[in-house]
Amino acid sequence: MSGPAMDFDTLRQAMGDNYEQPEGPARNARAEQLLAEAEKLDIPLAVIEALGHQLKVYNYSSEKDKMFVPFVRLLRLWDEHPEDFDEYEIHSLHWVFKWMSAGMLDQPHIPLASIEKWLGEMEYRYRLAGHSERAVRGAEFSVAAHLGDLERAERAYAAWLAADRDSMADCHACELHSQGWWRAERDADTEALELWRPVLEGEHSCAHEPHTVLASSLVPLLRLGRPEEARAHHLRGLRLVRPMESMRAAYADHVEFCALSGNEGRALELLAERPAYFTDSGDPRSKLDFMAVTALVMGRLTALGLGGRAVPGPAGREWTAGELAVHARGEALSLAARFDARNGTSYVSGRARARMDRLPLVDRLPLGVRSTRHVPTATAGPDADARPAQVPAPGTAGRPGGDGPERAAGPDLPALLAEARRLSQSRSPGAVAAWAAVSRAAEGRELEVRDRAEIADHAGMERGPEGIGLFHEAAELYDAAGDPGEALAARARAAYVLALVGGSEEALVAVTELHEKALALFADGGTGVSQTASVLVGRARILVHRVQESAEADGSGPVRPGAGDAEGIPAAEAAVRELLAFAEPHVTDVRMASRAAEAQAMLGELAAQSGDPEGAAELLGGAAEAYVAAGLASFAVEYESRLVAIARQLGDAAGAERAARAALEHGGPALEPMGQAQLHLQLAEVLGDTEQFTAAAEHALEAAHWADEAGQGPTLGAWARHQLGGFLLQQGRWAEAAEILESALPDLTGAMHGDGAIVQTRWWLGDCLTELGEHRAAAENWLRAADIAQHWPEQRDHAMLAHLAAEALGRAGLPAESEQAYARAGDLWRKLANPHALVRSLRARAWASLRTGAGLDRARELMASAVRECEEAVRTVSEAGDERDPQVSLRLVAELGHTHRQFGDLVARSVTDDTQEDVARGLFEEALGHVTRAVSVFASLGDEALDAWTGAELAAGWLEADLLRAAAAAARARAVLSAYAGVPEEDGVVGARRAEAEKMLRMMEERGEE
Repeated sequence: MSGPAMDFDTLRQAMGDNYEQPEGPARNARAEQLLAEAEKLDIPLAVIEALGHQLKVYNYSSEKDKMFVPFVRLLRLWDEHPEDFDEYEIHSLHWVFKWMSAGMLDQPHIPLASIEKWLGEMEYRYRLAGHSERAVRGAEFSVAAHLGDLERAERAYAAWLAADRDSMADCHACELHSQGWWRAERDADTEALELWRPVLEGEHSCAHEPHTVLASSLVPLLRLGRPEEARAHHLRGLRLVRPMESMRAAYADHVEFCALSGNEGRALELLAERPAYFTDSGDPRSKLDFMAVTALVMGRLTALGLGGRAVPGPAGREWTAGELAVHARGEALSLAARFDARNGTSYVSGRARARMDRLPLVDRLPLGVRSTRHVPTATAGPDADARPAQVPAPGTAGRPGGDGPERAAGPDLPALLAEARRLSQSRSPGAVAAWAAVSRAAEGRELEVRDRAEIADHAGMERGPEGIGLFHEAAELYDAAGDPGEALAARARAAYVLALVGGSEEALVAVTELHEKALALFADGGTGVSQTASVLVGRARILVHRVQESAEADGSGPVRPGAGDAEGIPAAEAAVRELLAFAEPHVTDVRMASRAAEAQAMLGELAAQSGDPEGAAELLGGAAEAYVAAGLASFAVEYESRLVAIARQLGDAAGAERAARAALEHGGPALEPMGQAQLHLQLAEVLGDTEQFTAAAEHALEAAHWADEAGQGPTLGAWARHQLGGFLLQQGRWAEAAEILESALPDLTGAMHGDGAIVQTRWWLGDCLTELGEHRAAAENWLRAADIAQHWPEQRDHAMLAHLAAEALGRAGLPAESEQAYARAGDLWRKLANPHALVRSLRARAWASLRTGAGLDRARELMASAVRECEEAVRTVSEAGDERDPQVSLRLVAELGHTHRQFGDLVARSVTDDTQEDVARGLFEEALGHVTRAVSVFASLGDEALDAWTGAELAAGWLEADLLRAAAAAARARAVLSAYAGVPEEDGVVGARRAEAEKMLRMMEERGEE
């Protein structure tokens, strides 16, 4: 049973409200209901407006095929009763002719003859109405471009641009999009981007631009080798098209961009976000685009060997990439064939095939958002003896041009052994992989005892705790091979691993005995320098490790000098210096140069533990230089990274940046993904410290990418995205920052990253969303951050977040929720003894209360409370005398002036057209009293508050005018002009005040003459 019919005004309001709703079936259904309501009114214009509304919502939805019926009905009404149309509806009727042309092209069941006939009808009616042919030629261009009739398209394109712009021409933004699209189609990418520039820079925009321009620019930017811009356009543009159901074609462009930039995982996520796009049939042309791009993505996955991977697809069944590749390609070609059958060409099918078969334009373009790498990467553990900071993946040494054995059809064991020994002698990072190749080749073959010993020894170096047994096995084999020195070195390695896994006491006992034996054996000539140094380094590492263990157990940072004198810093330092003294005479041998550099680095670590960061920085820097000089640059990375932290501690920003860049340079491509992530993030933070936000963002982006590659997206990757979002925000790149921060949030946890990181991320996100006009979402993030911060001992952040949320809720048109948030903030500001913020929260509550309909009395109470709080704060400061900063008092007095001024404004604005004359007069009198007090307060501050005083004086003048006191108003205007006599116009305020005062004076003089 239907309710009572709407009146015309209510119907119009309902249509306006409906148009503001998200695109989709619900909005369309409401438009159909409103048409039924219009038909009840027996008002022709109501039906016309409702049909126009229905047509608009259909056009911007997945049900575009429904828009022809209301249009045909509108056209019939126009032909039969043109007098029923007002000026706006006449304009709208002619405007949507363009939609009909494009809409017919999108529906392959509509014959080409009908489209051409309709184009002629459009031309005739536009000429009859006196419109330029610009829109007609633009529509003809669209038809010709769709058909692949390039000659006609170019003619129509030229005629379109040559014709005069009039009220029927598309907006500048839409026209520039179409023009740029055509240039890109004609392989003129640079020209296309130049045409799009005014839209991309915000000079021209509309409800659907720059949405489509950003999407259309993605592939041209990749083709031109401008991937950074393409990434920015993707992050910014996706945010715009995501909530708009009608933009399936633009959404498909973003999916395609991901497939062509090595971001197949991101492409799958986007496909999963829009399941209806696989089946919505109201716009076949955009469905063709979407299915072609889906086929492209699935083809990429299949080519990567992931055809069996589960993927999102049309509802009703589960899909693998291989299955969906076949289905999507079939769907796309079937749709294309329908268009070609209608058009009498093969052009659409050819374009669809070309799109589905596109090859990637870049191997991998990091986007910054969380993603999954589909191709697994290999990793290797560190060499427990050589200890480079990061080790290349197995196989690095065997790549063409690499430093290691080539892969052969049949492994040559003697050659593999020789190469592995060479790499070990030179301390190459490829040594571990080389020994692993030896181990595989040796399976099932008879070996010399010495060979078996070395295989076991090097296997132990990559096995972590499991390596202890292998080191002991190697030691026994070395003994059997007659090399007692190497046996001692292997046992020293076992002892160090034992210390690392919690057995430092037992390890120290063992290595002390090994140390004595090695020195005695060396003295007797029973072993060499290298073997003895291996034992010395093992002992030094264990003692340094014990110092670090003591610091961690104590929890106090630098170790106390008395942490067991025999086993603390003095003992460790003595062991390290013994190693250094032993190695330095032999540094021409790369192995001994490595030992000497490591000894210097360990002294640096001990200096840091002793509370001597300056000494630590010098020693670690020297160690890094020694490694580089020895040709072992990758070994310097660990210590350069450590040096970054110490330099930041010392406030040496330049030194920190140098060390961070050196670490990345020396690590180079040999760094594993986790190492790349850590170093890039470290450099990003250093650059952020010095406000080099553009460069900082670049390295944070790299850090996020490499963390994902390392499988650490939810941990280190989330932190990198948190930082990246902050750096983008600092550059005013709001949309990109919002995408990154939203991507980081699901992975940020209090346990892993700390509550502070979550609060800061939501705080930044709220800032971004506010700049983007998404006030409700901004408020939600600020309130969620406030809910975390409310448990912190210091409550200022809690108060700030509640206050920001209140402001955002007000901007979102939610005054009741806004007042509630302001009340929360106000209670906190009172506890924090911040009178400025408290007074502002009370004033804001008063305004919000007025908007909620709570009434003027409630608003008055809140504003009066603001006045009292401000007066009390002024009194408190005054009583404190000279003990307080005099500026504090001035600021509080100014705040009181602003509060009186707002009180007056609030009362005056409560007057509406419906307010009775005597009531209105009383309210204006009350308002004038408050504003007059503001004038007096500002006047007491002298020149410090000149602009505030003149603003209040003019506000009082307008109230005098409302009360029909022309002379009083004129006097206030003259006072303002006098106050600004001789004052230069520097910031625009002076000029505006003078202009307003002169206007008031003229009006009052005219009123006086009357």
